[in-house]
Amino acid sequence: MSNKKSIVVFGGSFNPPHNSHFSTAQQVLNQYEEVEKVVFIPVNKKYEKDGLEENIHRYNMLKLVIEKNNNFILSDIDMNGSRSLYTIETLEEIKKQFPDKEIWFLIGSDNLKELHTWKRAEELVSKYKILVMERNEDKIEEIIEQNELLKCYRENIRKIEEGIRSNFSSTYIRSEIKKQKSVRYLMPDEVYEYIKTNNLYIE
Repeated sequence: MSNKKSIVVFGGSFNPPHNSHFSTAQQVLNQYEEVEKVVFIPVNKKYEKDGLEENIHRYNMLKLVIEKNNNFILSDIDMNGSRSLYTIETLEEIKKQFPDKEIWFLIGSDNLKELHTWKRAEELVSKYKILVMERNEDKIEEIIEQNELLKCYRENIRKIEEGIRSNFSSTYIRSEIKKQKSVRYLMPDEVYEYIKTNNLYIE
């Protein structure tokens, strides 16, 4: 692994952002001395996903937490265009912003299974490091072995050691809010108060 500092790209819908998102990012910073910053990149509202809250709300919720951590960066690069960027395009933009840094891309093992179908997949796994968090009962080594592209570039795929195996999700939070259940301790207080103030996810 290169000794130069690295930037980890953490993309997602963050709909809403919750404790698992931030604890995962902090764990990456703790485990890898070469990682300098984690960049959170919320997807565009035009991304094809049901129930996606407006860009401004998801951005604001992240900002409330990220602005208090010097090792976290919030980027709106995917929110500015007429469509949601492909992952490879996002990574290229981040590389332009940090030309002297190595760019890592953080995903869950569920996404690793589909990575070979993504736009310019070979370029993605050959040019960038893929940092993977195991989910459910997934085993990263087995996923790699079952895919020829991943096998070719296995040296670029790293598992988060001592990874958080969390099935906790934004979907669950939205469901609980609709049922008028409390989600107070599932997310930072700032996000919880923002959701209440703006009456998000109640319909």
